[in-house]
Amino acid sequence: MHPALSVIFFTVISGTGYGLLFLLGAVLAFEPRLLSGNAAIVWLVLGATFAAAGLLSSLLHLGQPQRAWRAFSQWRSSWLSREGVSATLSFVPMLALAWLEWRGVDAQPLRAWAVLLATFAVLTVACTAKIYATLKTIPAWHNAYVLPGYLLLGLLGGAAWMWILHIVDASPVVATPILLAVLAVASAVFKYFYWRHIDAMPPAATAESATGLGRFGAVGGVEAPHTEENYLTREMGFVLARKHAARLRAIALVLIGVLPTLLALLACMTQTRMLEALCATIAVISVTLGLFVERWLFFAEARHVVMLYYAAKADTTQHA
Repeated sequence: MHPALSVIFFTVISGTGYGLLFLLGAVLAFEPRLLSGNAAIVWLVLGATFAAAGLLSSLLHLGQPQRAWRAFSQWRSSWLSREGVSATLSFVPMLALAWLEWRGVDAQPLRAWAVLLATFAVLTVACTAKIYATLKTIPAWHNAYVLPGYLLLGLLGGAAWMWILHIVDASPVVATPILLAVLAVASAVFKYFYWRHIDAMPPAATAESATGLGRFGAVGGVEAPHTEENYLTREMGFVLARKHAARLRAIALVLIGVLPTLLALLACMTQTRMLEALCATIAVISVTLGLFVERWLFFAEARHVVMLYYAAKADTTQHA
């Protein structure tokens, strides 16, 4: 698939925002007064900004952005519509928590709204993942890895920014670098097995199985369906060479896995505030860049089976 920048930005930034909001909801649900009111509001503003920026960028990928409101009516059957509904509703607990923290109310209402915020954060990212995971015509997406992968990487991005906020606010959430290290290792291992899976899986269809002529031997077109590039070949048939894919995969694993883990461990061992701030800053840059590389690969390595019509091989990564 053609890796559109607007969709990559949307899935990375929105996922990071909801990952941060989920972690905030979890913290407030377990201990509402662990964070000061001002610190909690800063978390909410940053998470909401990321979520809103990602969602707004997704409109750039629509043919008619002014008609985006119509997607909300299809929530019974469309994961895209469910994502929009869930994302919109998630701003209700955000605003409620911001108001409660500003007023300094009792802990119990905070817990209830925090649980609701965490729930909507998970639902929104899950709906985003299901948009892709339910597409049977794209084998690289139609598997059990996509949904947990989106959730895990969203948490990783949120944890990286959570570490920054922990240092700025001097909040007592001291386990933040440890959490980041655990999520970084888990994300790198998970992506490694995802890539192994899509490399090893058999093609969903071949020209022989699609035409039913496989019993006669190999099937190929006599002439190309079109004399020039069209929408399908441009959007559905993006080709990424295996050598480039391997290099980008390695870069992604270093950025989202190796480097954040080493930085988190270094910060835990030294316990120097200035060094920890430097490690956290580098870690959030590394994780963010790594997520963009990973998400670019997620789209670039996925091929639609319609490309069989254009005499393309069924592999998700080509030798071009």
